Amino acid sequence: MEISDKLDILGQIYDIYETFSTRLSVACVRGCAACCTQNVTMTTLEGYWIVEHLISSGQIDLFQRLHRSAHQERFQPTVTTNELAALCMQGEDPPEEKSDWPRAACPFLSNNECLIYPERPFGCRCFFSTQKCETIASAVVDPFLVTVNTLFLQVIEQIDEGGFFGNMTDVLLFLESEAQRKRYEVNASLNHPGGLPVNRCIPGLLVPPEHHLRIQPILEKIKNVRLFERSLGNQE
Repeated sequence: MEISDKLDILGQIYDIYETFSTRLSVACVRGCAACCTQNVTMTTLEGYWIVEHLISSGQIDLFQRLHRSAHQERFQPTVTTNELAALCMQGEDPPEEKSDWPRAACPFLSNNECLIYPERPFGCRCFFSTQKCETIASAVVDPFLVTVNTLFLQVIEQIDEGGFFGNMTDVLLFLESEAQRKRYEVNASLNHPGGLPVNRCIPGLLVPPEHHLRIQPILEKIKNVRLFERSLGNQE
């Protein structure tokens, strides 16, 4: 699939989620940035979207923020969402991930506002809390929202099959190289020295039985996305 088609699909997936999320009752408002940390994860497709925007908008200076934060300890996942789904379906235990990572501010955060907000990755778009995080020191998320978010993470990963998944800083610094972006654009084999896990197809949807009926309208909208309509045909 051409990179332009992948980006078009990603944009449509973002739009579907935005329509869904506007109906949520949440405590999040502009300037609320307690959860905007350096531990955001994303795919190389989302990273490419961001990097191309930074270049086209003359904001390449923001890469310096990433370089300054690259030495900091941060969450670096060892498995992707769809790999986790495959392990669950095989009855195997997923690898343990460290949970107490430092919560340093996101490198794109300035005065409690995001410098790349329109292009932010899905990991940021889907992070909502029903209570103020500053008050209780953590987010409170409805279980159904967790299911919906996982569905979208699985779909975005499948669109970027063969690409990488990892911490935002690692993915963006990898794609800062024009040579790497050119290889990514033509679906050439990528080799990341940091060992980012590779994206894969959906082995099955991580939707608990109690959410099957409720998630169907969202699933149908995803299935109707142009160029992606056949990809989820056997995942119900």
